[in-house]
Formats: sequence, C-alpha cells, structure tokens
Amino acid sequence: MWHSRENSKLSYQDFVAMTTKKVRGEPASTLAPDASRAFALILILAGATLLPFAAFGQKQSRTTTEDLPPGAMQAKATTACLECHEARIILQQRLSKAAWTKEVDKMVKWGALLDGADRDPLIDYLSTNFNPDQPPYAPPRSSSQKSATSRKPK
Repeated sequence: MWHSRENSKLSYQDFVAMTTKKVRGEPASTLAPDASRAFALILILAGATLLPFAAFGQKQSRTTTEDLPPGAMQAKATTACLECHEARIILQQRLSKAAWTKEVDKMVKWGALLDGADRDPLIDYLSTNFNPDQPPYAPPRSSSQKSATSRKPK
C-alpha cells in the first residue's frame, strides 16, 4: 500500500541516517553492503543477459560484387540489390525475364535506388545470369561442413 509523506513515520533524515548506518556511528564507506552486492549482482546479470543480443545491433557485412557474375550491370546490381539483400538471395534465384521485371519493379517501389535508364539493362543482366535454364545455385560450403562430410563413418 502506498503511503503519503504525511502518513510516513520515518522522516527523510532518519531514512538517510538508517541507510548510511550513521545511527550506529559507522563510517560512510560501509554503506549498505547488502545493497552494494545486490546492485553488483543486478549489473552482472543484466550484462550476461544482454550480451548475446549485442551482436544483433552490429551490421552484418554484405557479400561483395565478386559474388555476382561479371557484366555491365554488376555494379548497378550491387548498388540496387545488395543494399538490402545478401548476394546469395540473388544468386539462388532462377526467374524468367517477366518475373525479374516484376521483382525489380516491386523493389523499386519498396525503395531500391535505381535510375529509370538502368531498369531494363538490370533486368537483362538478372534474367541472363539467373534464369530457369541456369543450373541450381550451389552455396559455398563452410570449413565445418567440409570437415563433417570428409569424415565418413567406418
């Protein structure tokens, strides 16, 4: 139950004296050791709880232009597409020219930076390099995947 200041039997000065242990004549350096320990524990727990989330605030590095196939529009594709997506998102697509046209127009509506003069050449670049006739995307294997597949059971 909340008490108003008028109903409180403990004055501010008494509270301060009690918390600083001046009532017993102890020096200020021994102020509420239990409170200090509790505060330190709270800080440690808060840090341990929030530490795993610290990496989420860091911007992940984007895959560079070397991953996209060379061509006249490689730099434009990097500027327009890799601003929001990893190269892997594009590399795994296998779309027709009509589907790439819809996709590019949708992304421009959502804020992709693309000059009108670059629209058709970008669609040509994407539909040439990432069409349904291309072989499926084979993602690069990490070293842990390589070592796991090289160890065969006996």
